[in-house]
Amino acid sequence: MITRLVTQNVLWLAVMGVLLFGAAHTLAWPAAWCYLIELGGLGLWVGVWLAGYDPALLAERLGSFSQRGQSAWDKVFLVCVAIGWCAWLVLMGLDARRFHWSSMGPWLQAVGALAILVSMVAMRAVFRANSFAAPVVKIQAERGHKVSDSGPYAYVRHPMYAWAILFLAGTPLMLGSWWGLACAPLLVAALAYRAVLEERMLCAQLEGYAQYAARVRYRFLPHVW
Repeated sequence: MITRLVTQNVLWLAVMGVLLFGAAHTLAWPAAWCYLIELGGLGLWVGVWLAGYDPALLAERLGSFSQRGQSAWDKVFLVCVAIGWCAWLVLMGLDARRFHWSSMGPWLQAVGALAILVSMVAMRAVFRANSFAAPVVKIQAERGHKVSDSGPYAYVRHPMYAWAILFLAGTPLMLGSWWGLACAPLLVAALAYRAVLEERMLCAQLEGYAQYAARVRYRFLPHVW
C-alpha cells in the first residue's frame, strides 16, 4: 500500500507541476517548487501515518473517484471539481509568474505555507476521529459505517471541509496569486454545496446521523454555518 501511496502522490504532484510550470512558461518559480515539495512531504507523512493507524481508511482514500455505491451526483461533482482545480492552477501560473498580474510580499507567501501546514496536520486529527472519511460520498456498509461524533466532529459536522478552506486560502497565498485567492471562495462554495447534498444522503441512509446533525448545529464554523 505504501508503494501505491508514493506512486499516486508522485503522479498527482507531476500533474500539478505540469499545470503550474506550463502556465508560468518557466521552471524558475521558487514558490511553486516549495509548494509542491510541501504538499509532497505532508501528503507522504499523513499517508504513512494512516497506513499504520487505519489502513482501511487509507485504502479508501487511495481508491478511484468513481466507485460502486457512490452517489451519482457526487461523480459529476468530482469531475467538475477536478476541472475547476486544474483551471485554478493554470490561472495562478499565468497570474503570479507568466504575466505578473499579482504582486505579493514574501511574508504573505510564508503565511500561505503555514496555512497549508496547519490544514494538513488538522486533517490527521480528522482521520483519527473518522475511519469513514472517504474522498467519495457513499455509505461504507461493508466496513460497518457509523456516525463519527468525537474529536473535531463534536464541534462541526464537516471538519475536513472546514480545514480544506484554510488549504484553499493558503495555496494562492503561497503561490503569490491575488487572482487565485479571489477564486478560492468559488471552491469553498462548491464544498458547501457538496456538504448539503452529502448530509441529505447521510440523514436518509446512515442510522443516527439525523440525530447527530440536530445535536451538532454547525457544518464548517461554529456559530457561523
